[in-house]
Amino acid sequence: MAPPARRNHSSASEGSDLLAELASTAPTVAALAARGEVRRYRKGMLLIQEGDQGDTLYIVLEGRLRAFSEGDNGREITYGIYGVGEFIGEMSLDGGPRSASVETLVDTVCAVITRSTLAQYIADEPSFAFELLAKVIRRARAATVSAKQLALNDVYGRLKLLLESAAVPQEDGTLWVAERLTHHQMAQHLGCSREMVSRVMKDLQAGGLAVVQDKGLRLKGRLPMRW
Repeated sequence: MAPPARRNHSSASEGSDLLAELASTAPTVAALAARGEVRRYRKGMLLIQEGDQGDTLYIVLEGRLRAFSEGDNGREITYGIYGVGEFIGEMSLDGGPRSASVETLVDTVCAVITRSTLAQYIADEPSFAFELLAKVIRRARAATVSAKQLALNDVYGRLKLLLESAAVPQEDGTLWVAERLTHHQMAQHLGCSREMVSRVMKDLQAGGLAVVQDKGLRLKGRLPMRW
């Protein structure tokens, strides 16, 4: 994998504006972000390399990050995609190695928080420790569910769960996925080949259960348990 490109520092005024926007929806996270260094990263930059040592936390102020692992065969699996107000990197704050790699999916602005800054913030605002713990628990639970899906479901079953979890029910009974993932991105989420995803999606579209519309995907309803 290529090394990360040079990072660009965000302007102070831009950082202040983004922090103000975040404060309106996530005040405790924004207060922590205000103690960090605001940095801008270009699309495709590798912020965290799995296995490296690190003691920094990244809070997304603008853009999106992807957490993933890459196998020896070059195949990747995506653990999650994180947007504004979410933070990533907390799993290495115990001093252990990074458990996943993290890259930017688009141009992204983050507040970078050191371990010492986080410790001081928790000392000043003890209630934030519970918020951080709840986040870790939710991600651990999601990892458990993902492992269960990989072990017990076939590719179609995992794809059904992925699409339905991203979909919003509509008044006409359909399900709308506003941001359609590419077949390659789906394969990364599901831990399978792109060709397998393409085959299943082609079948769903041929059967009238999934329709591509603009940049989104419309499902005719809950997908059948088996296909």
